[in-house]
Amino acid sequence: MATALRAHSDAASWRDYLELTKPRVVLLMLITSLVGMFLATRAGVPWSVLLFGNLGIGLCAGAAAAVNHVVDRRIDSIMARTHKRPVTAGRLSVPAALGFALLLAVAGMALLLAFTNELAAWLTLASLLGYAVLYTGFLKRATPQNIVIGGLAGAAPPLLGWVAVTGHISAEPLLLVLIIFAWTPPHFWALAIHRKEEYAKADIPMLPVTHGEHYTKVHILLYTAVMLAVTLLPYAIHMSGPLYLAAALALGGRFMFWAWVLYRDSRPHAAINTFKYSIWYLFLLFIALLADHYLLLNL
Repeated sequence: MATALRAHSDAASWRDYLELTKPRVVLLMLITSLVGMFLATRAGVPWSVLLFGNLGIGLCAGAAAAVNHVVDRRIDSIMARTHKRPVTAGRLSVPAALGFALLLAVAGMALLLAFTNELAAWLTLASLLGYAVLYTGFLKRATPQNIVIGGLAGAAPPLLGWVAVTGHISAEPLLLVLIIFAWTPPHFWALAIHRKEEYAKADIPMLPVTHGEHYTKVHILLYTAVMLAVTLLPYAIHMSGPLYLAAALALGGRFMFWAWVLYRDSRPHAAINTFKYSIWYLFLLFIALLADHYLLLNL
Protein backbone atom coordinates (compact mmCIF):
# COMPACT_ATOMS: atom_id res chain seq x y z
CA MET A 1 0.00 0.00 0.00
CA ALA A 2 2.82 2.38 0.88
CA THR A 3 4.39 1.73 -2.52
CA ALA A 4 1.10 2.53 -4.23
CA LEU A 5 0.75 5.78 -2.32
CA ARG A 6 4.28 6.79 -3.39
CA ALA A 7 3.43 6.21 -7.06
CA HIS A 8 3.23 9.39 -9.08
CA SER A 9 4.42 11.35 -6.02
CA ASP A 10 6.32 13.76 -8.22
CA ALA A 11 3.17 14.71 -10.12
CA ALA A 12 0.59 14.58 -7.31
CA SER A 13 0.15 17.09 -4.50
CA TRP A 14 -1.82 17.05 -1.27
CA ARG A 15 -4.54 18.95 -3.14
CA ASP A 16 -5.00 15.97 -5.47
CA TYR A 17 -5.53 13.64 -2.53
CA LEU A 18 -7.93 16.15 -0.98
CA GLU A 19 -9.84 16.36 -4.27
CA LEU A 20 -10.22 12.58 -4.25
CA THR A 21 -12.39 12.91 -1.16
CA LYS A 22 -14.87 15.38 -2.75
CA PRO A 23 -14.52 17.71 0.25
CA ARG A 24 -17.50 19.95 -0.52
CA VAL A 25 -19.82 16.95 -0.76
CA VAL A 26 -18.37 15.46 2.41
CA LEU A 27 -18.77 18.79 4.22
CA LEU A 28 -22.49 18.88 3.43
CA MET A 29 -22.79 15.27 4.62
CA LEU A 30 -21.00 16.13 7.87
CA ILE A 31 -23.35 19.03 8.52
CA THR A 32 -26.29 16.62 8.37
CA SER A 33 -24.37 14.14 10.54
CA LEU A 34 -23.62 16.87 13.07
CA VAL A 35 -27.28 17.89 13.19
CA GLY A 36 -28.24 14.24 13.68
CA MET A 37 -25.92 14.08 16.70
CA PHE A 38 -27.33 17.20 18.35
CA LEU A 39 -30.95 16.21 17.68
CA ALA A 40 -30.34 12.83 19.31
CA THR A 41 -29.94 14.21 22.82
CA ARG A 42 -31.23 16.89 25.15
CA ALA A 43 -27.87 16.93 26.88
CA GLY A 44 -24.62 17.93 25.22
CA VAL A 45 -22.92 15.58 22.79
CA PRO A 46 -19.68 14.21 24.31
CA TRP A 47 -16.72 15.98 22.71
CA SER A 48 -15.06 12.69 21.76
CA VAL A 49 -18.13 11.55 19.84
CA LEU A 50 -18.59 14.98 18.30
CA LEU A 51 -15.00 15.20 17.08
CA PHE A 52 -13.97 11.64 16.34
CA GLY A 53 -17.42 10.43 15.33
CA ASN A 54 -17.72 13.06 12.61
CA LEU A 55 -14.09 12.57 11.62
CA GLY A 56 -14.67 8.84 11.24
CA ILE A 57 -17.83 9.38 9.18
CA GLY A 58 -16.02 11.96 7.05
CA LEU A 59 -13.03 9.68 6.44
CA CYS A 60 -15.29 6.84 5.31
CA ALA A 61 -17.23 9.21 3.06
CA GLY A 62 -13.93 10.41 1.59
CA ALA A 63 -12.91 6.80 0.99
CA ALA A 64 -16.12 6.15 -0.95
CA ALA A 65 -15.51 9.31 -2.99
CA ALA A 66 -11.97 8.17 -3.83
CA VAL A 67 -13.29 4.84 -5.10
CA ASN A 68 -15.79 6.79 -7.19
CA HIS A 69 -12.90 8.70 -8.81
CA VAL A 70 -11.27 5.41 -9.78
CA VAL A 71 -14.35 3.61 -11.06
CA ASP A 72 -15.61 6.66 -12.98
CA ARG A 73 -12.29 7.71 -14.51
CA ARG A 74 -13.44 6.88 -18.06
CA ILE A 75 -16.66 8.81 -17.60
CA ASP A 76 -14.81 11.68 -15.95
CA SER A 77 -12.47 11.98 -18.94
CA ILE A 78 -15.47 12.71 -21.19
CA MET A 79 -17.26 15.24 -18.99
CA ALA A 80 -16.15 18.88 -18.87
CA ARG A 81 -16.61 19.33 -15.13
CA THR A 82 -14.59 16.23 -14.19
CA HIS A 83 -11.90 15.69 -16.83
CA LYS A 84 -9.23 17.33 -14.67
CA ARG A 85 -9.76 15.08 -11.67
CA PRO A 86 -6.50 13.60 -10.31
CA VAL A 87 -6.92 9.99 -11.47
CA THR A 88 -8.48 10.94 -14.80
CA ALA A 89 -5.74 13.48 -15.55
CA GLY A 90 -3.03 11.00 -14.57
CA ARG A 91 -1.68 12.90 -11.57
CA LEU A 92 -2.58 9.93 -9.35
CA SER A 93 -2.36 6.28 -10.30
CA VAL A 94 -5.23 3.87 -9.71
CA PRO A 95 -3.24 1.90 -7.06
CA ALA A 96 -2.37 5.13 -5.25
CA ALA A 97 -5.99 6.27 -5.20
CA LEU A 98 -7.28 2.88 -4.02
CA GLY A 99 -4.56 2.66 -1.40
CA PHE A 100 -5.53 6.09 -0.14
CA ALA A 101 -9.20 5.07 -0.06
CA LEU A 102 -8.34 1.98 1.97
CA LEU A 103 -6.32 4.02 4.47
CA LEU A 104 -9.21 6.46 4.90
CA ALA A 105 -11.74 3.67 5.36
CA VAL A 106 -9.61 1.79 7.91
CA ALA A 107 -8.86 4.99 9.85
CA GLY A 108 -12.51 6.02 9.80
CA MET A 109 -13.74 2.65 11.00
CA ALA A 110 -11.09 2.56 13.74
CA LEU A 111 -12.20 5.95 15.05
CA LEU A 112 -15.87 4.99 15.00
CA LEU A 113 -15.24 1.71 16.80
CA ALA A 114 -13.02 3.40 19.38
CA PHE A 115 -15.06 6.52 20.11
CA THR A 116 -18.69 5.74 19.20
CA ASN A 117 -20.22 2.26 18.97
CA GLU A 118 -20.29 -0.80 16.75
CA LEU A 119 -23.70 -0.05 15.23
CA ALA A 120 -22.57 3.39 14.06
CA ALA A 121 -19.38 1.90 12.63
CA TRP A 122 -21.10 -0.89 10.70
CA LEU A 123 -23.84 1.41 9.39
CA THR A 124 -21.11 3.77 8.15
CA LEU A 125 -19.35 0.87 6.44
CA ALA A 126 -22.64 -0.17 4.83
CA SER A 127 -23.13 3.38 3.56
CA LEU A 128 -19.58 3.42 2.17
CA LEU A 129 -20.11 0.14 0.33
CA GLY A 130 -23.56 1.21 -0.86
CA TYR A 131 -22.14 4.28 -2.57
CA ALA A 132 -18.77 2.94 -3.72
CA VAL A 133 -19.88 -0.53 -4.82
CA LEU A 134 -23.64 -0.65 -5.37
CA TYR A 135 -24.21 2.82 -6.82
CA THR A 136 -20.87 3.66 -8.46
CA GLY A 137 -19.98 0.15 -9.56
CA PHE A 138 -23.39 -1.06 -10.71
CA LEU A 139 -26.49 1.12 -10.50
CA LYS A 140 -25.02 4.19 -12.19
CA ARG A 141 -24.56 2.26 -15.42
CA ALA A 142 -27.52 -0.09 -15.08
CA THR A 143 -30.71 1.96 -14.72
CA PRO A 144 -32.06 5.51 -15.09
CA GLN A 145 -33.37 5.09 -11.54
CA ASN A 146 -29.77 4.87 -10.35
CA ILE A 147 -29.87 8.00 -8.25
CA VAL A 148 -33.20 7.06 -6.65
CA ILE A 149 -32.04 3.62 -5.55
CA GLY A 150 -28.47 4.58 -4.79
CA GLY A 151 -29.48 7.77 -3.01
CA LEU A 152 -30.10 5.86 0.21
CA ALA A 153 -26.36 5.56 0.86
CA GLY A 154 -25.91 9.31 0.54
CA ALA A 155 -28.90 9.92 2.81
CA ALA A 156 -27.41 8.03 5.76
CA PRO A 157 -25.25 10.69 7.56
CA PRO A 158 -27.93 12.07 9.93
CA LEU A 159 -28.73 8.50 10.95
CA LEU A 160 -25.03 7.79 11.46
CA GLY A 161 -24.67 10.88 13.64
CA TRP A 162 -27.75 9.98 15.67
CA VAL A 163 -26.62 6.37 16.21
CA ALA A 164 -23.09 7.51 17.11
CA VAL A 165 -24.64 9.29 20.10
CA THR A 166 -27.45 6.93 21.11
CA GLY A 167 -26.26 3.51 19.94
CA HIS A 168 -29.66 2.62 18.48
CA ILE A 169 -31.96 3.37 15.55
CA SER A 170 -35.29 5.12 16.04
CA ALA A 171 -37.97 6.76 13.93
CA GLU A 172 -36.59 10.30 14.12
CA PRO A 173 -33.26 9.72 12.35
CA LEU A 174 -34.97 7.54 9.77
CA LEU A 175 -37.20 10.54 9.01
CA LEU A 176 -34.07 12.66 8.47
CA VAL A 177 -32.81 9.98 6.08
CA LEU A 178 -36.14 10.10 4.26
CA ILE A 179 -35.81 13.88 3.80
CA ILE A 180 -32.41 13.54 2.09
CA PHE A 181 -33.62 10.49 0.15
CA ALA A 182 -36.52 12.54 -1.27
CA TRP A 183 -34.21 15.52 -1.91
CA THR A 184 -31.62 13.57 -3.90
CA PRO A 185 -33.53 12.96 -7.18
CA PRO A 186 -34.57 16.58 -7.87
CA HIS A 187 -31.12 17.73 -6.76
CA PHE A 188 -29.21 15.39 -9.05
CA TRP A 189 -31.63 15.28 -11.99
CA ALA A 190 -31.36 19.06 -12.32
CA LEU A 191 -27.61 18.62 -12.79
CA ALA A 192 -28.22 15.70 -15.15
CA ILE A 193 -30.37 17.92 -17.38
CA HIS A 194 -27.62 20.55 -17.41
CA ARG A 195 -25.03 17.88 -18.32
CA LYS A 196 -27.32 15.75 -20.48
CA GLU A 197 -25.09 15.70 -23.57
CA GLU A 198 -22.05 14.69 -21.57
CA TYR A 199 -23.90 11.84 -19.85
CA ALA A 200 -25.15 10.68 -23.24
CA LYS A 201 -21.63 10.78 -24.64
CA ALA A 202 -20.37 8.78 -21.67
CA ASP A 203 -23.21 6.24 -22.17
CA ILE A 204 -24.59 6.74 -18.66
CA PRO A 205 -28.37 6.12 -18.51
CA MET A 206 -29.36 9.22 -16.57
CA LEU A 207 -33.07 9.98 -16.72
CA PRO A 208 -32.81 12.94 -19.17
CA VAL A 209 -30.79 10.74 -21.53
CA THR A 210 -33.13 7.75 -21.47
CA HIS A 211 -36.52 9.44 -21.11
CA GLY A 212 -35.96 13.01 -22.27
CA GLU A 213 -35.87 16.38 -20.54
CA HIS A 214 -39.63 16.90 -20.28
CA TYR A 215 -40.14 13.56 -18.52
CA THR A 216 -37.31 14.40 -16.13
CA LYS A 217 -38.68 17.87 -15.39
CA VAL A 218 -42.07 16.38 -14.53
CA HIS A 219 -40.41 13.97 -12.13
CA ILE A 220 -38.32 16.74 -10.57
CA LEU A 221 -41.54 18.63 -9.90
CA LEU A 222 -43.23 15.54 -8.42
CA TYR A 223 -40.28 14.58 -6.25
CA THR A 224 -39.96 18.16 -5.02
CA ALA A 225 -43.62 18.06 -3.93
CA VAL A 226 -42.99 14.75 -2.15
CA MET A 227 -39.88 16.21 -0.52
CA LEU A 228 -41.79 19.25 0.69
CA ALA A 229 -44.44 17.02 2.24
CA VAL A 230 -41.80 14.84 3.91
CA THR A 231 -40.04 17.85 5.40
CA LEU A 232 -43.24 18.75 7.27
CA LEU A 233 -43.26 15.42 9.12
CA PRO A 234 -40.77 16.45 11.84
CA TYR A 235 -43.26 19.10 12.91
CA ALA A 236 -46.19 16.70 12.58
CA ILE A 237 -44.60 14.18 14.98
CA HIS A 238 -43.50 16.95 17.40
CA MET A 239 -39.84 16.37 16.65
CA SER A 240 -39.53 20.08 15.82
CA GLY A 241 -41.46 23.29 16.39
CA PRO A 242 -42.76 26.35 14.55
CA LEU A 243 -39.33 27.77 13.67
CA TYR A 244 -38.50 24.67 11.68
CA LEU A 245 -41.99 24.55 10.17
CA ALA A 246 -41.66 28.11 8.88
CA ALA A 247 -38.21 27.39 7.46
CA ALA A 248 -39.35 24.14 5.81
CA LEU A 249 -42.30 25.90 4.16
CA ALA A 250 -40.23 28.87 2.99
CA LEU A 251 -37.28 26.84 1.74
CA GLY A 252 -39.52 24.18 0.21
CA GLY A 253 -41.67 26.80 -1.46
CA ARG A 254 -38.56 28.27 -3.06
CA PHE A 255 -37.52 24.81 -4.23
CA MET A 256 -40.97 24.31 -5.76
CA PHE A 257 -40.57 27.66 -7.49
CA TRP A 258 -37.31 26.55 -9.12
CA ALA A 259 -38.80 23.16 -10.04
CA TRP A 260 -41.70 24.98 -11.72
CA VAL A 261 -39.34 27.37 -13.50
CA LEU A 262 -37.38 24.39 -14.75
CA TYR A 263 -40.56 22.60 -15.86
CA ARG A 264 -41.81 25.67 -17.72
CA ASP A 265 -38.34 26.46 -19.06
CA SER A 266 -39.13 30.09 -18.28
CA ARG A 267 -35.61 31.22 -17.32
CA PRO A 268 -32.18 30.65 -18.83
CA HIS A 269 -29.90 28.20 -16.99
CA ALA A 270 -32.83 26.98 -14.90
CA ALA A 271 -31.38 23.48 -14.49
CA ILE A 272 -28.05 24.51 -13.02
CA ASN A 273 -29.70 27.21 -10.89
CA THR A 274 -32.10 24.60 -9.51
CA PHE A 275 -29.14 22.36 -8.72
CA LYS A 276 -27.26 25.17 -6.95
CA TYR A 277 -30.30 26.16 -4.91
CA SER A 278 -30.85 22.55 -3.87
CA ILE A 279 -27.47 22.51 -2.12
CA TRP A 280 -28.26 25.65 -0.13
CA TYR A 281 -31.74 24.26 0.56
CA LEU A 282 -30.46 21.14 2.32
CA PHE A 283 -27.85 23.08 4.28
CA LEU A 284 -30.35 25.68 5.50
CA LEU A 285 -33.05 23.12 6.24
CA PHE A 286 -30.78 21.18 8.59
CA ILE A 287 -29.53 24.37 10.21
CA ALA A 288 -33.19 25.24 10.84
CA LEU A 289 -33.70 21.82 12.43
CA LEU A 290 -30.77 22.46 14.74
CA ALA A 291 -31.83 26.00 15.66
CA ASP A 292 -35.38 24.84 16.36
CA HIS A 293 -34.10 21.99 18.54
CA TYR A 294 -32.24 24.36 20.84
CA LEU A 295 -35.09 26.86 20.83
CA LEU A 296 -37.44 24.15 22.07
CA LEU A 297 -34.94 23.16 24.77
CA ASN A 298 -34.89 26.73 26.06
CA LEU A 299 -38.67 27.19 26.17
